[in-house]
Amino acid sequence: MSALKTHSFSLILDNVETTAANFEDRFFEAGCNDALISIVKGCVTLDFDREAKNLLHAIASAIRDVSTIGARVLRITPDPMVSISDIAERAETTRQAVSLWALGKRGPGDFPAPIARVDSDMPLWDWSSVARWLYVHEKLEDPSLIVEASLISYANDAITFAASSSAKKYQPLAAHANLTE
Repeated sequence: MSALKTHSFSLILDNVETTAANFEDRFFEAGCNDALISIVKGCVTLDFDREAKNLLHAIASAIRDVSTIGARVLRITPDPMVSISDIAERAETTRQAVSLWALGKRGPGDFPAPIARVDSDMPLWDWSSVARWLYVHEKLEDPSLIVEASLISYANDAITFAASSSAKKYQPLAAHANLTE
């Protein structure tokens, strides 16, 4: 059996009654004793440090636990869409360096293009693409950050799909994938 590792991530929830007297206790009793509960801008957020054999199992078990009390997961963070400031923080560099890479004024070039808010002063990039670029160009040492970014992006896509009207059509495939065991 492989050793368990602690994985840090957050779930942003909906369908939670925050004024109930047993609000926090319900999460603890559901198995979320490894999460810090907070309310941020009206959203319930659980910050997990969960032991599991891998990140995907940690996320799947946390989603299973919060679902037992009727909560619905809206998103998983760290968010896969990142700003220049987010990239700088995650890559442990300066915002100026990231800006210059993004503009093609420094570094090897071919920095990933932004994927959202392209015409604004605050565009957003896909973190998994940026992490790959950083790793390939030796500006990021830990390749597991690429895998984690891709898994979180995949999980968020799955959550969005599950909430869509097409989800019922693919339920047999979802059951076959059973990631919680």
